[in-house]
Amino acid sequence: MTIKNDSQIQIRVDAKTKKEAQKIFDNLGLDMSSAIKLFFHQTINSKNLPFEIRDENGFTLHNAEILRHSIVDAKNSPKSFKSGSALLKDALSD
Repeated sequence: MTIKNDSQIQIRVDAKTKKEAQKIFDNLGLDMSSAIKLFFHQTINSKNLPFEIRDENGFTLHNAEILRHSIVDAKNSPKSFKSGSALLKDALSD
């Protein structure tokens, strides 16, 4: 006699997200349950999220932070340039 030790979880997600995810999983030959199990196994294997978290612009959180600092630094810089080529010339001279 085999004893199943399965556990059940329930999640709530908006209909649009579920529909879009289901479409992708269908194209990959996965059902929703298998896709979630795959996510759990990959999380366990990597001991972390199995993907990089990105913002709405596609930047990793680390790169978005670098960009924010660069923008602040550029705004606070006394230098200004009349053209892109002048900017590049200055950047390459350092």
